[in-house]
Amino acid sequence: MLESITTIIEALPYILEGTLVTVATVFGAMALGLVLGVPMSVAQVYGALPVRLVVGFYVWFFRGMPILVLLLLFYFGLFQLIGLNLSAFTASCLVLGMTSAAYQSQIFRGAIQALPQGQLRAARALGMSDGTAIRSIVLPQALRLSIPGWSNEYSILLKDSALAFVLGTPEIMARTHFVASRTYEHLPLYMTAGALYFVITLIGLKVLRRLEHKLHIPGYASHGPL
Repeated sequence: MLESITTIIEALPYILEGTLVTVATVFGAMALGLVLGVPMSVAQVYGALPVRLVVGFYVWFFRGMPILVLLLLFYFGLFQLIGLNLSAFTASCLVLGMTSAAYQSQIFRGAIQALPQGQLRAARALGMSDGTAIRSIVLPQALRLSIPGWSNEYSILLKDSALAFVLGTPEIMARTHFVASRTYEHLPLYMTAGALYFVITLIGLKVLRRLEHKLHIPGYASHGPL
């Protein structure tokens, strides 16, 4: 028992460095998912049929493939095929971000469809173009309503980021596995890694919950209008 505690204390600074990589990976993926997911959701709701089909295929592909398969497929396959020499960290952010975009697009799509459709018609009656109305009226409300779903996506992405160690990304799991394979203290070290993920999850969800309360739209529940 004492030996296990000593191992954890000695390894903790090294593992904690991996938390910075994990957090950076998650936030990078969340940001990319947001940038791609918002226009994809708009395209699915308001776009022409060919555009909706393309976006639908993208969502179907990334939601249907396991994260581990996608990481290996892109890092060792598609990225090299097109000549992209990316670091493991960058590749992890891109793959997780593209996957998150598929899920986030559905979160935003649901939020857009939860809004009263009369708002868009009223904007048109006032002379606004559809693009201006979507950008100025629909999206600000939809993004606020999406925060609870976004919180869930954050938790999922954080757990999925543990798989990035297969590419050599020096995040929490990669560093924990490195130490455990040399000290043979697998149980206490992996329990420590689990505790770190738990703490990061709680902190992130707390921040997003405060953001949700701050940006809450009076008269609307998280799932749509009351």
